[in-house]
Amino acid sequence: MYFPISGVECPVWLPPAVSFVIASAVTSAGVSGAFLILPFQMSVLGFTSPAVSATNLLYNVVAIPGGVLQYIREGRMAWPIAWVTLVGTLPGIFVGAVLRIRYFPGAREAKFFVGLVLAWLGIRLILDFHHRVFGKGIAATTAASRLDARFAGKLPADAVVRTRKMSLTSVEYEFWGEVFRFSPLLLAAVSLAVGVVGGIYGIGGGAIIAPFIASVFQLPVYTIAGACLFGTFVTSIAGTLFFELLSRLANVGGVPVGPDWLLGILFGVGGLVGTNVGARLQKYLPERWIRLVLGSLVIAVAVQYIWQFFA
Repeated sequence: MYFPISGVECPVWLPPAVSFVIASAVTSAGVSGAFLILPFQMSVLGFTSPAVSATNLLYNVVAIPGGVLQYIREGRMAWPIAWVTLVGTLPGIFVGAVLRIRYFPGAREAKFFVGLVLAWLGIRLILDFHHRVFGKGIAATTAASRLDARFAGKLPADAVVRTRKMSLTSVEYEFWGEVFRFSPLLLAAVSLAVGVVGGIYGIGGGAIIAPFIASVFQLPVYTIAGACLFGTFVTSIAGTLFFELLSRLANVGGVPVGPDWLLGILFGVGGLVGTNVGARLQKYLPERWIRLVLGSLVIAVAVQYIWQFFA
């Protein structure tokens, strides 16, 4: 099948099959899989114009509801995290979209930028896994690590998020007998920067903010996964529409900017099922192993993209 906007030609079953496998594997960590689908589009399908970022955001719009609804049903949606990250990320996504078109129009520059983002993400995940397994550093002595130590094959039914306090200076919630706190102002500031990166990269920001919250704020992935997916979903809607608007109003020299709607929806359909599967699987997985698998995948892709830039 030929997709005229992207110039991609591939079997119609390939995009949903790839996105299903990726989303099933990584949704447990609070990411939709867009950060891996983007390299697939660029390297395997040869989709390298700025429109690939918009198409990747469209994938998020279609795919993420499958995971978000499952986290809500199982009581692991931390709404304070969802709203704070959304407020911070949303304006950044617009800035990132403009930067993508203006400064990262070619495949070579875009791949190098993608590689740097993924390298940072992967290193954070691997280091946190190391701290939890070998008992070194702050990550080995936090409430989140205590939850990890108590894990015995499945989260209990009463392991749900309950908000205890929410103000401009502090948010406090309870999960599985442990209390967690964070600064909403600091999280909003971080989310703003992540939004800019997400707009450039075409991921909505979730693949960056999820490991950052887990590692720096020391919040358990069981409580941040749904929130990060929700924030990514809303910002991806905004980003997709903004790219489409730019494609109609801005002079971009004939370069495709708006999403390839059919290709993005096909990826999204597979992801919709995959994110639901990944969210269901989370309660059976130790947090530290989720981080290890995800970090390994991310670093592998990062090394490949950075190498291609200098080759």
